[in-house]
Amino acid sequence: MKRIFLSLCTFASCVCSPAQTMQSFKLWPDDNASDAEIFVHYPSASDSLSPAILICPGGGYEWLSIDHEGHDMAKWYASQGFVAVVLKYRLPRGNHTIPLSDAEKAIAFIRDNAGKWNVDTHKTGVVGSSAGGHLAASLSNLAAPQNRPDFAVLYYPVISFDDSITHKGSKNNLLGKNSDDATLVNRYSLEKQVDDNTPPTFLLLSDDDKVVLPANSIRYYSALKNKNIPASLYVFPAGGHGWGFQPNFLYHEESKTLILKWLEEIKIK
Repeated sequence: MKRIFLSLCTFASCVCSPAQTMQSFKLWPDDNASDAEIFVHYPSASDSLSPAILICPGGGYEWLSIDHEGHDMAKWYASQGFVAVVLKYRLPRGNHTIPLSDAEKAIAFIRDNAGKWNVDTHKTGVVGSSAGGHLAASLSNLAAPQNRPDFAVLYYPVISFDDSITHKGSKNNLLGKNSDDATLVNRYSLEKQVDDNTPPTFLLLSDDDKVVLPANSIRYYSALKNKNIPASLYVFPAGGHGWGFQPNFLYHEESKTLILKWLEEIKIK
């Protein structure tokens, strides 16, 4: 009997209480081959509804920088009152549909659990870094209407698959043998996909980024403004690529302040 009681307590702790710091959930529980997963970092208890944010780590669609572009970010966003959800998406290995399908499933999962997690379904956004920024921008522009985020924060994102400015590793890993397919190149050049339903977006990057050229963010910002989408672009003078939430990034504190001010401006915070 004691063993049964302990088992029941363990089960309850895994599925129930948002008072916990973090929980994980399989995105596709009926698919034993899928390792797609979300990690939900909860804020302190509050009587009011919380905004939520889905965090997509980078890694060139080849690996996931899930700590400084994932969990470290999530802990900070949770400290600011967000239900912060890190997405461990499947790597595409040339199947371009896989990451976006995981991102759509994840944001639907957040909204489906809004009552349980005390989430405001109209304040559910996405964060993405580098190739994760490409995925976040894909979610912003290519997802089904019900799965679009309400806002986006993009750190030094891959945006365009135009060979003159793209990050070739991200492009080749996502498209595989179809990397020269003009239709797919156009679809995933996200500056070309902005429409009236693209959410307000904040872009942060470094002027000296040699990995993902600043032209990616500049093109996206221009496309957003052409559609009258609220958008802000902040270029730090130095920092290179991939700083994410590393505290040794020279403008780490400034980046947090800028994000919070922007979220207040668009009425998320």
